[in-house]
Amino acid sequence: QGRGGVGVIRISGRDLLGLAQRLSDRQPKPRLATLANFHADDGSVIDSGLLLYFPAPHSFTGEDVLELQGHGGVVVLQMLLARCLDLGARLAEPGEFTRRAFLNGKLDLAQAEAVLDTIRAKTARSLTVAQAQRRGMLSREVEQIRSELVIALAHIEAALDFGDEDIAFVRKDELLRLLETTHLKLRRLVESG
Repeated sequence: QGRGGVGVIRISGRDLLGLAQRLSDRQPKPRLATLANFHADDGSVIDSGLLLYFPAPHSFTGEDVLELQGHGGVVVLQMLLARCLDLGARLAEPGEFTRRAFLNGKLDLAQAEAVLDTIRAKTARSLTVAQAQRRGMLSREVEQIRSELVIALAHIEAALDFGDEDIAFVRKDELLRLLETTHLKLRRLVESG
């Protein structure tokens, strides 16, 4: 934990509008910043800041998400976090938001791994690669290669199953060309890792 001008607490799950109401006496509108006072159990003001609400499935995790943006002091954030815990929230495990996004179909596995690569990036180049992977570049390349292999397999199986019949099949040289091209793509992908 550190100090800064702004501190953010993000909550993902159910009944977050109820939590927002109990915390701030405000009902934030979806994807619209709402200025609010964050109240302690006795009604005193812990801090003031912004409430942001992202209803499912239109959030990073695919679940309802409530974001509290307050001042970034250690004590104020500890008090605000403690109040959220009193209202039924719990601390997230490391990587839990990304795991929830993966489990809810918001990210594939390569994109989920890229989130950690983005956080751990030590150079501009490694950050650029991680961000491209997070946007799905690797997943699209893998899916294209998979699709080409499925097509090749279908042609091979058709030739094996119906080779005696009078059916026009893809020529052997065309099939070999497709497999060679796919092999080159796979090799480039492995080498780029």
